[in-house]
Amino acid sequence: MMFLRITHCGVCYADVIWTQNKHNDSIYPVVPGHEIVGQVTEVGSEVKGFNIGDYVGVGIYVNSCGDCENCNSFEEIHCPKMVVTFNGVEADGTVTMGGYSRHIVVKERFCFKIPDGYPLAKAAPLLCDGITVYIPMIRHNMNQPGKSLGVIGLGGLGHMAVKFGKAFGLKVTVFSTSESKRKEAIDLLSADNFVISSDKQQMESLKSSLHFIVDTASGDHQFDPYLSLLKAGGVMALVGFPSSRTLSGSGAGGTKGIQEMLNFCAANKIYPDIEVINMNYINEALERLVNRDVKYRFVIDIEKSFD
Repeated sequence: MMFLRITHCGVCYADVIWTQNKHNDSIYPVVPGHEIVGQVTEVGSEVKGFNIGDYVGVGIYVNSCGDCENCNSFEEIHCPKMVVTFNGVEADGTVTMGGYSRHIVVKERFCFKIPDGYPLAKAAPLLCDGITVYIPMIRHNMNQPGKSLGVIGLGGLGHMAVKFGKAFGLKVTVFSTSESKRKEAIDLLSADNFVISSDKQQMESLKSSLHFIVDTASGDHQFDPYLSLLKAGGVMALVGFPSSRTLSGSGAGGTKGIQEMLNFCAANKIYPDIEVINMNYINEALERLVNRDVKYRFVIDIEKSFD
């Protein structure tokens, strides 16, 4: 058997709760949770890469066909038979039940080693918001020291884009609609510049100045004002029709990229900013999420929640 049993130490909470699976079958109750970290408590007879006691993570999907072009290229996120971690349906009809539980059983391929010494609670958000930002930045060569990066929005995805950008040696400019974000962008995250996106004069001063832009903003907003800030050949990646510029997107990453990102974060001491909560705080956390009162990710301590 190529399966591992993992006892949870923490689960990232701030995710979207789907109420229907890909077959449009209603599932109630839905058990969410797709950024999971914990400790291996059992291993199957065919498991080679993990041992009991290892600290590991499970991300947004737990299965794929394993044999298509995308799977063979370790881009399982694009497999047409990819199975999400909760509210997904396995080939045998089993519904995946997510991470809000004492343990999870998962195939070895979809389990990732947490580097030694990396804080477990902070590792959880890397398995979705971290990898969603990291993959397009690597794919589009946004890791070239000395070049310029614009980050639109400063939430869970945005603050990771800033941290990756600084680790890559880029000059980082944060774009926001709120002046209240300036202090955290500059003082806490070490961004090089902060711009109010509704200020036409500030935006005009940056025209054709950026090599890259990562757009993490949620909700409807225009792309054209930001595209004009790119240099010729520049790249803008959407993560939350251009001529010589490129507009790309990202939906998390494959298994190879996830482990690479975890190792990179450990080597460069990149940690998501989180708030650890217990299960009984979930309703309050949802209200705060709606009110944008979170910096930048809630993480549930499953182990303590069941004490």
